[in-house]
Amino acid sequence: MVRADNLSFTYSGGKAIRFPDFEIPSGEHALLLGQSGSGKTTLLHLLGGLLRGYSGTLQVDGTELSSLSETKLDHFRGKRLGFIFQRNHLISALSVEKNLIMAPYLAGLPISHKRVNEVLEHLGLAEKKHSSVLELSQGQAQRVAIARAVLNNPPIILADEPTSALDDGNCRKVIDLLIQVANEAKATLLVATHDQRLKDKISHQVILKPVV
Repeated sequence: MVRADNLSFTYSGGKAIRFPDFEIPSGEHALLLGQSGSGKTTLLHLLGGLLRGYSGTLQVDGTELSSLSETKLDHFRGKRLGFIFQRNHLISALSVEKNLIMAPYLAGLPISHKRVNEVLEHLGLAEKKHSSVLELSQGQAQRVAIARAVLNNPPIILADEPTSALDDGNCRKVIDLLIQVANEAKATLLVATHDQRLKDKISHQVILKPVV
């Protein structure tokens, strides 16, 4: 479950970004929509605990994020959240397998090579397990990023503009894959996007207004 009430955030020297109240029940999917500059990425970073110092209430998986210390927030983020960024942030010096292993390693969780194999197989990447990420196509790299995000079986998946740079065919494949993976894990999925093509895929929408 994700819930925001009377939420706002102010960057140093900037205007307050005020967000609408919303709630996304556990296992549901939603689009976070708005023009560039409306605060989509800011809200996603607040939900992921990457930004702090907000006003109002922000509950993620039943936990008020402002109540967590930095150490507890790190543990919470690693175990409860999966991130898919607009840029995949894969580590170019590592193989596909080792990029995935970073997820449980950084979360302080046991590393399961069986789980790595299962996720790679499910996403059609088994043959790329030992490949350098530099050898991957854009679509393959994005699937590796999705694999890394879901490896720890997080109950909440946050995706930031996952389809903005994709053509129509790959856009459909990526959003269908995200929905499928989230459904199988019974995870809450929140996708920040300005991509109008996704409206037919996810009906629940949280609409942000421009900052004025």
